[in-house]
Amino acid sequence: MKWKNEWKVLLAMVAVFLFSFFLPVDSARFQNAIIESFHMLKEYAQLHVILCLLPALFIAGAISVFISQAAVIKYLGAKANKVTAYAVASVSGAILAVCSCTILPLFSGIYKRGAGLGPATAFLYSGPAINVLAIILTARVLGMEIGIARAVGAIVFSIVIGLIMAFIFRKEEQEKAKQQLLMPEPEVTRPLWQEIIHFGIMVLILIFVNWSKPAIDAGLWAAIYNAKWIITALLAVSFGIVLNKIFKMKLWKILVTTVAVILVHIVFKGNNMITFVTGIIGLSYFTSTSEGEMGEWFSSTWGFAKQILPLLFLGVLVAGSLLGRPGHEGLIPSEWIVKLVGGNSIWANLFASVSGAFMYFATLTEVPILQGLIGNGMGKGPALALLLAGPALSLPNMLVIRSVMGTKKTLVFVSTVIVMATISGFIFGLYSV
Repeated sequence: MKWKNEWKVLLAMVAVFLFSFFLPVDSARFQNAIIESFHMLKEYAQLHVILCLLPALFIAGAISVFISQAAVIKYLGAKANKVTAYAVASVSGAILAVCSCTILPLFSGIYKRGAGLGPATAFLYSGPAINVLAIILTARVLGMEIGIARAVGAIVFSIVIGLIMAFIFRKEEQEKAKQQLLMPEPEVTRPLWQEIIHFGIMVLILIFVNWSKPAIDAGLWAAIYNAKWIITALLAVSFGIVLNKIFKMKLWKILVTTVAVILVHIVFKGNNMITFVTGIIGLSYFTSTSEGEMGEWFSSTWGFAKQILPLLFLGVLVAGSLLGRPGHEGLIPSEWIVKLVGGNSIWANLFASVSGAFMYFATLTEVPILQGLIGNGMGKGPALALLLAGPALSLPNMLVIRSVMGTKKTLVFVSTVIVMATISGFIFGLYSV
């Protein structure tokens, strides 16, 4: 018998026993933390999965099937023009109103298609960090100064982080580049403009279904919010036409889904969430039962869902139990966080960066959370540090990143984000009014 392996089993059993023996089940804080973890999971499922993750998963699946590996390699690959690659990756987030979890299937899609580590991680950071809605809301609620600092810092961050990752793992990237040079040039199955229309519609649907309600019901933002489901419906019709004309999906399948969506909308008295789910179900069923590219699209989407969703739900449960929801207590008292991020010391900025990195922020929720923290004495430097680290990272996000690119790369990526956010927050705090 190999006692070395048995000792590991014994230690694991002892650890589980001690954890169980001293489990503070009678503690009010512990009981509340458990409740908070399930509250957060419920909110995540209700507010985030359907409108954010499901469309993102279909986009990721489409990337894997419809975007040629040659195209990814040309613009984002290890041998691609660096200026073009990082420019594309760093500004991609400007049009995606996504959080640190919704970006994961998109990142996984381009990384597995051959994107270089540098541009891929630049995209991974930029997606949740630079979206236009978040920047505008930050400037409106927290002030123009911190809004501009967030926008500039996030763009610079994405490029610098990508360059650092590419430099540290340059040997692996060089090997990837050699392999890509040996790959034969694939045939072009359809013109680029058709792919642009296809992905453009899906991205617009993702943006508009997640368009947030403004604080004041006036102006362009409010007008778009009030019309977002009408816009989404028009985009869905356009999407059906594209699937039929470009991807040759049978017309009767699209018509059946359309009729089902209309009937559900009438029966449930205009419940847009149920209507949207019906459309997703129709798309899922008819792509899963199709041959060729349509069937491959669903298979790829389902593969991403199996890889990502279980880890996300586990991470949300853990994050909810430790930190709770905004305005609610987890195992870690909120007043501890407020006390630790006052002023502008290196420690305050570091703590804000680390706390933000492990917390989960649904899209745009970081703004009201910070508004409350600043009102309780949080310094502007730590506030920016949290803004630069928080939306781009979370515990669920880290678990999935590790499954995609490994432990070592994940540790370097997370550490780089935290260090840069800390330094940026400290400098901003020194010169902010």
